[in-house]
Amino acid sequence: MLLAVLSNSIVASAQTESPRANRNTIYPALPIEQSASRGVVTRDPSSIVKCNDEYWVFYTGRGVPTFRSKDLVKWEHGPAVFQSAPEWIADVVPENRNMVYWAPDIIKVDDRYLLYYSVSTMGKMTSAIGLATNPTLDPNDPNYRWTDLGYVVRTQEGQKGDAYNAIDPSLFQDRDGSLWMTFGSYWTGIKLIQLDPKTGKRIAPDSPMYSLAYNESIEAAHITRHEDYYYLFVNWGSCCRGTNSTYHIRVGRSKSITGPYVDKVGVDMMKKGGSVFLPNVNGPLIGPGHAGALQADGKTWFTLCFEGNILMDGKATLALLPLNWKAGWPEVTVPDAATTSSGESK
Repeated sequence: MLLAVLSNSIVASAQTESPRANRNTIYPALPIEQSASRGVVTRDPSSIVKCNDEYWVFYTGRGVPTFRSKDLVKWEHGPAVFQSAPEWIADVVPENRNMVYWAPDIIKVDDRYLLYYSVSTMGKMTSAIGLATNPTLDPNDPNYRWTDLGYVVRTQEGQKGDAYNAIDPSLFQDRDGSLWMTFGSYWTGIKLIQLDPKTGKRIAPDSPMYSLAYNESIEAAHITRHEDYYYLFVNWGSCCRGTNSTYHIRVGRSKSITGPYVDKVGVDMMKKGGSVFLPNVNGPLIGPGHAGALQADGKTWFTLCFEGNILMDGKATLALLPLNWKAGWPEVTVPDAATTSSGESK
């Protein structure tokens, strides 16, 4: 437990400081067939969503900053979500005073966008996942307005019962319309709760919370569905250290969204199972993390960041990879490394 707290403290400190540096830098990006990196400095990206003819991604930083793109290749800065801190944060997470919110995720449900974002305290479980909504992402639309709806789930240092941390939200809407959120970092691992699609909040204050995966260093979960299986992607290792980060992505699958999730050799992810999907080093790209999936132009993309790109002075970068399926398991090709990762090894 002490190791987890110390590790999380290091992670949290880096997450607080790193988004401020060189945030406006955009590096030349190769065509998407030649490089996963999009040349923009981005940590903990959300799922990519489309509004009208533009794609949007949200990421860790002051006020939840954004990038926008017409073609998924070239990206430019968009406006941040918040210009001032939502009022509830001062009471729920009082030590977060700098408006740096982590690891957002976004999903469109019916006629509005639901943005979930992490507000945390360095090295502590005093954290919360907030929710803000907007009918559009186009800042030129007269209906553009972010409405903050408070927190969805919170944790507190020294809380009774299970020790888990309310950060790193990831959203998934199933075929039946049900809405789910995975979250969690370190401590007892990755959790899952069901949300009400109409409100974006938890279906009930005491609704079931499911434990999906555990490791001493685990976070940044994401669920996707393919045919009859749900696939859970998680990060193991440490982030926020540029090319020294040890992040890598593991995967397991289940026929039920609530688990159990097992890897390719049948080990339960709650017992430290998880087949390696993307290793730590992929050519010049180091430390893959914060998975997402996007359907665009008839293709499925695996979206993520790399904690360090040697070709971008070691800074973190937004990345996209074509996602394919082989024998019931996902795989991606990283053009920068000229290798294919498919979770073949552990």
